[in-house]
Amino acid sequence: MRSRDGNSSYLLAIFSIVFFYSLSLQASEYLISYRYVVKDAILYNESLQISSAMKKCSGSPQESLLLSIDDNQNLQEIIKLNAQEFIDFLHKIGLNVEHKEKTINYINHSTTILTLKTTCFKVDINENFARIFPLN
Repeated sequence: MRSRDGNSSYLLAIFSIVFFYSLSLQASEYLISYRYVVKDAILYNESLQISSAMKKCSGSPQESLLLSIDDNQNLQEIIKLNAQEFIDFLHKIGLNVEHKEKTINYINHSTTILTLKTTCFKVDINENFARIFPLN
């Protein structure tokens, strides 16, 4: 569509800025942390904390993960349904590994802790899938 003063490209630029800005507003931001503790080759504790970000997160989006959903708009429920795929994604992002081992009287005791520090994730939930990507 052409305006009367001939500034069709100017109107198109404004429209595209408004359109893409509105798309970015649909995505929500969440803070996610993860901790996995193994003692003597037995799973001792696993915790995944998810909370809505109270203020806007800064950073550039990294590689994303697509999870299928079943008419559910709650991120915690979506992650529960796709738990193994999400945990594999966290391993790809990179976890901090801490390992301690000691031997007393020929008895070995070990503790391994995998931790994802609290990281901001941008989440876009559509009708068929949820797109999750970390911000760095």
